[in-house]
Amino acid sequence: MLHRFFPIVCLLLAACGAPRNTPEQSSGETVTVTTSNFSDGDPTDWPGRAPDRYPVHGIDLSRFQTAVDWPTARANGVNFAFIKATEGGDLVDPMFEDHWRGAGQAGVKRGAYHFFYHCRPAAEQARWYIRHVPRTAGALPPVLDMEWTPTSPTCTIRRDAETIRSEARIFINAVTAQYGQRPILYTSIDFFEDNEMWRVTGVEFWLRSVAAHPHDLYDGQHWSFWQYTSTGVVPGIGGPVDVNVFAGSSTQWAGWIAARAQ
Repeated sequence: MLHRFFPIVCLLLAACGAPRNTPEQSSGETVTVTTSNFSDGDPTDWPGRAPDRYPVHGIDLSRFQTAVDWPTARANGVNFAFIKATEGGDLVDPMFEDHWRGAGQAGVKRGAYHFFYHCRPAAEQARWYIRHVPRTAGALPPVLDMEWTPTSPTCTIRRDAETIRSEARIFINAVTAQYGQRPILYTSIDFFEDNEMWRVTGVEFWLRSVAAHPHDLYDGQHWSFWQYTSTGVVPGIGGPVDVNVFAGSSTQWAGWIAARAQ
């Protein structure tokens, strides 16, 4: 994610042209899917299954995206946004409240993510997240972002895989109890493999994969969200932004939201 690093390889983003609106009904709520009108600041040829085969696109963002025109972004294909809220046990993203409010006012489905700090206990980090993220009706599930931190100025430790998975479960269980939704687990390929994160059962995965389809790179692991570039160019957002897709159709997106309604 952009608060940590920029990848070397970036991908061609989703379909161009005039946005289309696809309304779907979801337990009394009409969920409108807007076709993405994105480009990429550093495109590459896409091998195999491209992200533009998926109709539901969205973003994740943090303090690095300071200029966001949310209505414009929504109209141009930002159907959901995962917003950085907290990190470790003492950091709150300074743009969280602005992004959270702006996304909600524009009708963007929004969720908040926590960046895991390997030098603090998971229980302490869960309490920090709960302290700063409101329980908001209609919000997407919380997200736990776990990856290695080799460039961190304060914490570069690499604990054993069993401990990593145990800490993930502690955070997930505590946050589930607070929000009534089981968190999504975001990770990258090296962290996923090093720690055998597929052993963390009962969670949905959000996978980073900027050079291959996640089905191929993650050995068939089921996923709900795929982060496919960090150099997205999205109308309404100043500067590059991470772009993601939901795994299913517009109808499945509406059903997914309905199943997780708070």
